[in-house]
Amino acid sequence: MPTFLFDSIVFGPVSSRRLGVSLGINLLPVSRKVCSYNCIYCECGWTPGKPGPKEKLPSRREVYDALKKKLSEMREKGQAPDVITYAGNGEPTLHPAFAGIIDDSLALRDEFFPEARVSVLSNGSMLHRKSVRDALKKADMNMLKLDSAIPGTVIQLNQPHVKVDISRFEDLVKDFDGKFIIQTLFVRGECDGRPVDNTTEVEITAWLEAIARLRPQQVMIYTIHRDTPLGNNLKKVPVSELNAIARRVNGLGIATSVSG
Repeated sequence: MPTFLFDSIVFGPVSSRRLGVSLGINLLPVSRKVCSYNCIYCECGWTPGKPGPKEKLPSRREVYDALKKKLSEMREKGQAPDVITYAGNGEPTLHPAFAGIIDDSLALRDEFFPEARVSVLSNGSMLHRKSVRDALKKADMNMLKLDSAIPGTVIQLNQPHVKVDISRFEDLVKDFDGKFIIQTLFVRGECDGRPVDNTTEVEITAWLEAIARLRPQQVMIYTIHRDTPLGNNLKKVPVSELNAIARRVNGLGIATSVSG
């Protein structure tokens, strides 16, 4: 099934299932995905195994100018975003100027739409960089991926291009003092001839234990919504099942949202 790439630095605003009216920011090339993960469900498609033709990332100045122009246009039209979201064609924290770009976006947000939130969707693979952690602390919504607490399932679902150590991830997340959101996509199906399912009781129990240790301010639970690289081999998890998982998170005293 077809997937897609974002074709500009600023895109939208779009209506997000989890965030409301979201103005997106893409810090990566418009012609190819750049990510430390290769998630089997990613709407942007597969992460290229080998670098393609070298393409510059947008500069900090280019991001600033594009965001300022768009926010100015939205203010003139009376269109207020709920959030300014860093996502795009891969992992935004890979950008070498990520920390400065977050500072710029906060300043522009305060100038044009002080009520809007700045959010970052991240897989957490760059948390070992102090500059990345410090920048994420400034974001209103620091959203980190945790699709499973079982290493083999993480490898199957997320196919990381970097070493993933869940214990190390948990240690680094402690630096946020609870100011973060965990996002988990639940899915089942088949990949490379093997079943994939992070909704089994073994999976949910291990994941809930990790959530209890992490104590995020919120957990966002969702399932696939758009086309994936594996097409019909992956299936949505019914909302009734997502709600059942959410109730178990709520039982830990942690706020939970569900998007089917």
